[in-house]
Amino acid sequence: MIQIIDYGIGNVQAFLNVYKRLGIAAQRAIDPGQIVEATHVILPGVGSFDRAMHQFELSGFRQPLDELARGGQTHVIGVCVGMQMLADGSDEGVAGGLGLIPGRVRPIRDLMRGHLPSPHMGWNAVQSRAPHRLFEGIEDSRFYFLHSYYFDSAAPEDVIASAHYGADFTCAVGRGKVFGVQFHPEKSHHFGQQLLGNFARL
Repeated sequence: MIQIIDYGIGNVQAFLNVYKRLGIAAQRAIDPGQIVEATHVILPGVGSFDRAMHQFELSGFRQPLDELARGGQTHVIGVCVGMQMLADGSDEGVAGGLGLIPGRVRPIRDLMRGHLPSPHMGWNAVQSRAPHRLFEGIEDSRFYFLHSYYFDSAAPEDVIASAHYGADFTCAVGRGKVFGVQFHPEKSHHFGQQLLGNFARL
């Protein structure tokens, strides 16, 4: 069963709608105990890093998710700010991250060359660095982005895919059974459906 963590931040219903169309069982997790037996967990997120981390701490989900992820018991994917939460920390605030994939979240404006607006908003091409089951069938794809910060991975081998906005930036990471994507697959039509279906089949 796929459990989508509802800690008050992120459009959980959009993920549920995608999985309903795909015919894959998924559930809104409102209690930390729900994710203990999950085969797959989705950590959504929008807004600021510190607020998301604060809400997540209050929700009671942090300890069970940390145990599942570090124990390799289930597949986990963070989406948008949920991806950023997997890092060690963020330049956006002072809160520590979950530290599940080494790296730091940095302002995308630091990467950009030229006069491009921040946040980075809209559709953008995504290129997978090497064949990966998460991007099976969508190696050359387009996804919807809305963000002002990006994941600066500490280990190049954790980078799964990148996009270009003034400069190349990491938009998908993975280590073991833990993954993160900066874009919104739940808003990315058939590309997003394929990725979320691929995640469910990992």
